[in-house]
Amino acid sequence: MSSAELFARAQRVIPGGVNSPVRSFRSVGGTPYFVERAEGPYVYDVDGRRYIDYVQSYGPGILGHAHPKVVEAVTGAAAAGTTYGAPTEAEVVLAEMVVDRIAGLESVRFVSSGTEATMSTIRLARGATGRNRIVKFAGCYHGHADALLAAGGSGVASQGLSGCDGVTDGAVVDTVVAPYNVVPELDDTVAAVIVEPVAANMGLVAPVPGFLEGLRAACDAAGALLVFDEVITGFRLAAGGAAEYFGVTPDLWCFGKVIGGGLPVGAFGGRWDVMDHLAPLGGVYQAGTLSGNPLAMAAGRATLELLDADAHARLTATATRLADGLADALTGSGLTAVLPRVGPLLGLFFGDVPPTDFDEAQALADNGTYPQVFHALLERGVALAPGAYEALFPSLAHDDEVIEATISAAAEAAASVRVA
Repeated sequence: MSSAELFARAQRVIPGGVNSPVRSFRSVGGTPYFVERAEGPYVYDVDGRRYIDYVQSYGPGILGHAHPKVVEAVTGAAAAGTTYGAPTEAEVVLAEMVVDRIAGLESVRFVSSGTEATMSTIRLARGATGRNRIVKFAGCYHGHADALLAAGGSGVASQGLSGCDGVTDGAVVDTVVAPYNVVPELDDTVAAVIVEPVAANMGLVAPVPGFLEGLRAACDAAGALLVFDEVITGFRLAAGGAAEYFGVTPDLWCFGKVIGGGLPVGAFGGRWDVMDHLAPLGGVYQAGTLSGNPLAMAAGRATLELLDADAHARLTATATRLADGLADALTGSGLTAVLPRVGPLLGLFFGDVPPTDFDEAQALADNGTYPQVFHALLERGVALAPGAYEALFPSLAHDDEVIEATISAAAEAAASVRVA
């Protein structure tokens, strides 16, 4: 059955035919390809096509698809049972690995998604401080918990407005939305400031010098907790994530993606004086039937064991070659493009200057060029995310040959694009 046939079939039983909206191709047009299998840097669709994959499930595939060590770990864990509803040694081992890698993080709780991690962290911050208000930044995505689906005004910090049908004004009344890369004024009503240390859900927007340091100082002055949402940056920017990379230590962290090795997982953690407010030690309730499930713990452990200093250096070198090569290929073929990069993370915008906030990112993402380039690359066997607001995720499986093939395809693709 072809991708087109499967998509038509899916739309009869799944809203929009997909289980996460960006997969529907509505942002770029056309019919989504349906994946049959994946290996290393490649995905293979049901139509028999192979793509060099820079989606990598939006971050978990840091080793590439179906890495033998991860497959072996998951297979072994599954043979012993997929879930127990009881503690396991595997949870303890992975928690120790996370705590050992992140300076300042003393305790961690596993959940089943990044959304669960951020939602639980906000509840914990409120419970630990006795305060209600949360500050987030326009363009930063922290999952789909109601309080974090707030929309803000342009250019200034503003009281959150509902950014989604079904999210009531009451759900976001204590959420303040500020422009990214601007340190907001805080007072003693603010429980926490949550931020993507590198904004990777509006393309890729890097923190300007002093922004993260300014947030740390502002939170200290106001007695608020600083939360790093490292669902994307965690264990990717460095062994110790963004906190190590930028030298700024938050009070609480949120993780996901990489630590599950491709299986559903999330985690949140921080200092013991905050974490001991969490049940069963304290009055902040959080629970989950599949939290710490043995398959995800096994996959996460296998993944982290392979992410040593050499792996992070190779990943950054790969991203650098890709960014430089794509920039030359695209601009050399007549397109105006910038590829902001922070370590192994990179974005793609069609414009002259990398954006510094959501308004600037939105103007570049919505100028109509990305969908054309996306389809031109897809026709040449290179798969980017089907939406201009996503980052590119090169993996350790993307070797020099794969990068060169990508750059060659990009030059051909750019030459075929017509920009008004």
